[in-house]
Amino acid sequence: MSGLCGYLNLGRDARCGPLPLAASTASLARFDAVPVRILTDEPCGLGIAACADSVSVHQEPGLLAAVWGRASLDAGKAQLAQRLVTLWRTRGPQACAELAGPFAACIMDGNTGHVLLAVGRSGEHTMHYQGGPQGLLFATSVAAMPAGELDAQSLFNYLYFHMIPAPRSVYRNQQRLQPGEYLLYRQGRMERGAYWRMRFREKQAAPFVVMKRQFLGVLQDSVRQATEGADRIGAFLSGGTDSSTLAGLLEKPARTYSIGFDVDGYDEMAYARIAAKHFQTDHHEYYLTAGDVADAIPRIAAASPQPFGNSSIVPAYFCAQMARADGVTRLIGGDGGDELFGGNERYARQAVFARYEQLPSALRQLLLEPLLFGLLGRWQAPLPRKARSYIDQALVPMPARLETYNLLQRYGPGEVLHADFLAAVDAGAPLDQLNACYWESHGLSQINRMQALDLRYTLADNDLRKVSLACELAGVEAAFPFLDDQMLAFSARLPPRDKLNGVRLRYFFKHALREHLPRDILRKKKHGFGMPFGQWLLSDARLRELAFDSLHDLKPRRIVRTDFIDRLTRTLVHEHPAYHGTMVWVLMMLEQWLQQHATPRCAAVPADAEKTAADPAPRA
Repeated sequence: MSGLCGYLNLGRDARCGPLPLAASTASLARFDAVPVRILTDEPCGLGIAACADSVSVHQEPGLLAAVWGRASLDAGKAQLAQRLVTLWRTRGPQACAELAGPFAACIMDGNTGHVLLAVGRSGEHTMHYQGGPQGLLFATSVAAMPAGELDAQSLFNYLYFHMIPAPRSVYRNQQRLQPGEYLLYRQGRMERGAYWRMRFREKQAAPFVVMKRQFLGVLQDSVRQATEGADRIGAFLSGGTDSSTLAGLLEKPARTYSIGFDVDGYDEMAYARIAAKHFQTDHHEYYLTAGDVADAIPRIAAASPQPFGNSSIVPAYFCAQMARADGVTRLIGGDGGDELFGGNERYARQAVFARYEQLPSALRQLLLEPLLFGLLGRWQAPLPRKARSYIDQALVPMPARLETYNLLQRYGPGEVLHADFLAAVDAGAPLDQLNACYWESHGLSQINRMQALDLRYTLADNDLRKVSLACELAGVEAAFPFLDDQMLAFSARLPPRDKLNGVRLRYFFKHALREHLPRDILRKKKHGFGMPFGQWLLSDARLRELAFDSLHDLKPRRIVRTDFIDRLTRTLVHEHPAYHGTMVWVLMMLEQWLQQHATPRCAAVPADAEKTAADPAPRA
């Protein structure tokens, strides 16, 4: 059997985040014919940096197992890795289903030549891997993997999603696991499969009083699990229902942290203050400035393992910095509440479009559409114009309808991207990936299909990466009670109408928490930590110079068309700063990342880069 090298970053220090990796500090443990290298900055024993609360290690002749994170198995955490090995020998990869909580795990069995990699159900932790002639390389961070050529398709996916969703990585031939997945390596072959998927039970429902009691119990248990073992707990507080709910459940006086913006239409500090006053928290505030953003951009790009274009990472980072200065070691985030309980505005909007599909086809095709697009097609009065727009969107099938306002789609890939780059990618791959996820479970309601999509794309690859990276950069740990395994299971059995009742969002959630949350919080619309980058771009010379210089430096890379960059910076962003400013941010962060991470060998995408499939690892 060929050698297996596992580069596994299992060390973690709450003050500095995941320990960086360097080959010069590697320790080498040999299991018969299987060399296994585990790299950390401060090797201890097998080379895994010691941190009793975050890693469990088990070694025996020919075998090494490790579990990283706040995981548990059955009733406790003692000898976690050893017990996982026992289950592995009888159940194979499905042994991972017995692990609860956020984790990344590996079992390297030199006796059989098998390696098992896995991540938790919510995808809080990542696992990257790469197969080759020498065997298998893997790591919990892409930064620990050997840098190779940039993957053109992944860069295209970044421009489409503003992040790179799994299973791809920014480098060619490297992949990563999705939530609830495992990778089994045996006899030189990689097989990827799922030990867990969200299984919705739409027809099972208990009376409201029973469901409420269960929900409140699960919620309290989830908060307890998320705070267990931390020296000093704090909470993000945006003033929304999720963050306010969690702040009210922490041990009093809870430490809460909020970011404000001195720009009309963006500041939500008033709601954060309502929640802080209601729950009597020890509240801390900071008003972000354009100068803060300019300072943070290079730091965030340097810390990002791959290009990441969600601008709300900046306020999250300053929030985490404020908490760290206050001595907080773990920050609680409300991420997941919207997705699990029907809180996103797009759920209601798509429900309205779905109503058109429910009309009899004869009424739609023989009356409404010929009337509005034929006889009244040139009539530009507001009512028929809105009706035509409604039908146009309703006729787009899901999930493509969700991408109606996708920036890259609206501009047109051919208008944005260099011809050589566009020829090297599959422009339809992102939508194919969304379709595969959306239709994975047949017969589900639209709200649950959208939830399954959001768990993977909105959460695992976007919001969780944003908050986790912001916290790591500030030196604190992040935890997400709404993504506790029990909470995922509760959401799966919650009837669709209790998530979205007509167009009323969070129907069950808000009714269950009426005695807990202030009325003003229950009635407010979601906002979060959205940042007025577009407005600041026009008003702050230093931030504008940084952004526009970055876009200028991006031009010779032959990824984005020069004329599009010129039109974006000279015309479009001035016409609509908020809308077009998002694309400026996405392109700026791409260039900033390339400057700090791409070696001369991989700095430019080759014009003849081959097209690759969206899901390159075979499934078990």
